[in-house]
Amino acid sequence: MNLTHVKRKRISQPLGWLLSALLIVPSITSCGGGGSRTAAPPPVNDSTGRTVSNVPVNGQPQAKKGLSTGQKVAILGGAAALFYLYQKNKNKQAEGAQGKYYLSKDGRVYYRDAEKRVHYVSPPAGGIQVPEAEAQQYRDYQGYNNNTTGRSLTGVGAGQ
Repeated sequence: MNLTHVKRKRISQPLGWLLSALLIVPSITSCGGGGSRTAAPPPVNDSTGRTVSNVPVNGQPQAKKGLSTGQKVAILGGAAALFYLYQKNKNKQAEGAQGKYYLSKDGRVYYRDAEKRVHYVSPPAGGIQVPEAEAQQYRDYQGYNNNTTGRSLTGVGAGQ
């Protein structure tokens, strides 16, 4: 009997078993866990440039913010959307598009940038979805639930 063949067989057989086991381990561990797991979405930057992640800190699912599927909404467009944006931003202390909004006597909504230049606001093309209870105060304005009739903002700013 060849002695080198026996030594090679003693070493190669356990080494083969070890390599086979190492190749099987990833497939076994990926099957465990009791269901499909999805990778967390990558973090994104918010409007201020900070990185925001949708992954909950404690591992528990978070309640979704915004409108639920059972909550009734109204679509605000045109004058109704502009008045909604004005009402939402009229008391802010910041400057720029995220700051204080003003309502002119001729019914236009605007904000001022850091150099005090005026920038007029246009209503969003698709409108703004607002909970129906909150939107009721805008029902008389043009654009409430895509209605083409109603009040404009002309003269609204004169009394304020």
